[in-house]
Amino acid sequence: MKTVLEVGGAIIDASTVIPQPLHFVIENGAIQSYALGLYESWGNREPVDVIRRRNRIAMPGLVNTHGHAAMTLLRGAGDDLPLMTWLNERIFPLEDKLTEEAIYWGTQLAAWEMLCSGTTTYTDMYMMMHHAAQAVAESGIRAVLSVGVVGFDEMSRNNGIKRSRAFHQAWHKGASGRITVTLGPHAPYTCPPDYLRELAQLASALDIPAQIHLSETKVEVDNAIHDHGQSPIALAQRVGLLDVPVLAAHCVHVTDADLDILAEYGVHVAHNPQSNLKLGSGIAPLQKMLERGLVVGLGTDGAASNNNLDMFEEMRLAATLHKGVAQDAEVIPASVAFDLATAKGAKACFLGDQHGTLRVGAKADIVLLDAASPHMLPQHNILSDVVYACGADDVRDVFVDGRQVVSEGVPLTIDVERVQREVLRIKEQFQA
Repeated sequence: MKTVLEVGGAIIDASTVIPQPLHFVIENGAIQSYALGLYESWGNREPVDVIRRRNRIAMPGLVNTHGHAAMTLLRGAGDDLPLMTWLNERIFPLEDKLTEEAIYWGTQLAAWEMLCSGTTTYTDMYMMMHHAAQAVAESGIRAVLSVGVVGFDEMSRNNGIKRSRAFHQAWHKGASGRITVTLGPHAPYTCPPDYLRELAQLASALDIPAQIHLSETKVEVDNAIHDHGQSPIALAQRVGLLDVPVLAAHCVHVTDADLDILAEYGVHVAHNPQSNLKLGSGIAPLQKMLERGLVVGLGTDGAASNNNLDMFEEMRLAATLHKGVAQDAEVIPASVAFDLATAKGAKACFLGDQHGTLRVGAKADIVLLDAASPHMLPQHNILSDVVYACGADDVRDVFVDGRQVVSEGVPLTIDVERVQREVLRIKEQFQA
């Protein structure tokens, strides 16, 4: 059955804003058409489900290009520490206590938070990912998933390869196409060069991209230069990892030579401004990346280092932070920040042009904002309102693949009371 969605206005993409009533026709999970004015059914005898939200502004769903969903379970467990201390003294010991059911419920919690804050697509690199994928399938969100692998010893290397192959076979293009799978080498400091080379060969054989943390901290870069004589990015190039499509998270401490490598190999970048600031890692040179033509998306990273999954915050921070760094109010205008959070984010995740926009033919991943919110008044510039004023609390309705998953701020696909109970029970197990 076709669905017709009537709204009071829409941001089709970063370059097209329609500040007047229009309607979308949705069928088979995609936008078949949109037109100004309200839907007229004269002469149309086929069944149509009409959803009227005339006090809403429609926009593409936000795309979170880097995160670790089940780390919602570790929110607030290791704050105000630098990255390596945070990892070694707080996060790794807690992760040792995670179980398969914990990953499932942590991912459900993340999906609840993301959907209700307007994120319809996210990336994930973590452990026990079959259970994360099951949560994705049930919640209705769209996801780019990978098994996070490390290569500390022969056993971990072999397990990483085996688990990645099995996960790809089980879930790639799963959940009616909402799940895509990539490889997930954690970082050059956890995956030795020969293992990175092996993983690059596996990515090529499976014909899938890889996502990896690169040059997140100065310590990481200094150690790579000491151990390997080159930066993490140059090392990734040397071992052949960049010969396959790569989404590189962070890229904070990069030289011009590093940026040239990223541009030469068409590496996509996940910019995580809030997590990088909170961990004291630094500020990625976003302006230089965009000047080189790099495809960049925005990400939250995990809730243990952010501490929320609100992409509105990342979008606003990307637009304001780099103005301050450059001391130039014209750097990263609202339209660019919005593009990074939607269409460019989808491209960064290798999802293609049919994502991150409300144009005809695009996947019907749609977020409706409350047009009567104080953040949306008096509407001198709707796009600026969304980037600089709106937040998660302005999200009222959400559709993924044409299916409504949030209505009036309430999730339709997630048992939130059950999630609350299970997450609190898991917290007690951490403290036992």
